[in-house]
Amino acid sequence: MSVQPLEFEKPIIEMENEIEKLRNKAVSQKIDMSGEIAALETKLRETREEIYDQLTPWQRVQIARHTNRPFMLDYIATVFSDFCELHGDRHIGDDASMPGGLARLGDQRVVVIGHQKGRDTKENLKRNFGSAHPEGYRKSLRLMKMAERFDLPVVAMIDTPGAFPGIGAEERNIAEAIAFNLREMMLLKVPVIAVVLGEGGSGGALGIGVADRVLMMENAYYSVISPEGCAAILWKHRKHAPEAAEAMKLAAPDLAKLGLIDGVIPEPRGGAHHSHQEAGEALKKVVLKEIAELKALSTDQLLEARYEKYRNYGEWQS
Repeated sequence: MSVQPLEFEKPIIEMENEIEKLRNKAVSQKIDMSGEIAALETKLRETREEIYDQLTPWQRVQIARHTNRPFMLDYIATVFSDFCELHGDRHIGDDASMPGGLARLGDQRVVVIGHQKGRDTKENLKRNFGSAHPEGYRKSLRLMKMAERFDLPVVAMIDTPGAFPGIGAEERNIAEAIAFNLREMMLLKVPVIAVVLGEGGSGGALGIGVADRVLMMENAYYSVISPEGCAAILWKHRKHAPEAAEAMKLAAPDLAKLGLIDGVIPEPRGGAHHSHQEAGEALKKVVLKEIAELKALSTDQLLEARYEKYRNYGEWQS
């Protein structure tokens, strides 16, 4: 898969191209250029480490939005099996931006739901750019209630810039749909694992994000507002988005330090878009481990731990 480089990755791409040219020249002209190639490869390795080991929050936001990054249905195809998609909220209709259904993760049967984006204009229109309507949240809750009836863990995969803010969504009460999910997810009697795959934007993310374990992919972000939106409010211009991303502590490592998430799932160097399979296997390993731990709890213990988890949010020490 051809991966479009991000702006900060261009020095890496330039060196990779230079090494490829030297190799081609060495073969075509039968010249020993092993010394020059080895030196460039060393420089390339150092540059990769310098860039990828010190990613800024804004660079992580850019990676989270990469069009080649694996989306919810990519993970379904990569590491889940026997996926049976279920449709409709039983009130208005179906929402293609929030697919969900029955599946297996390893030997574990689960109900999986999540946001789905598109990679081209046609798919983005179908998926509404990953911004769910009220029907999507009501469908997700219907599936979670079904999981509860059949004693199946729920895996919620978050990847949205936010819930759809259009007039139709407001008319069909998007705020109520999300708020209702928040309440009902607190009371689910089965383990709930939420994973932020890429973007975790505002209430649109939180609408399926109340969980016993909230995990994030290494280069995902989770925030009440986008960096551009924050910059427009505080600095009156979107060009200050990098400073906003730094100040908001929206990246996975920062949120883990603050205790607002329960774990960070490692990605391939440079981001999950460089290897969907590797990213999927990392997700599978961590989610299965968390499910096993949660299944060992009684229903009362599960609900009590979930309650305490969210009651402890917002505590601070001077």
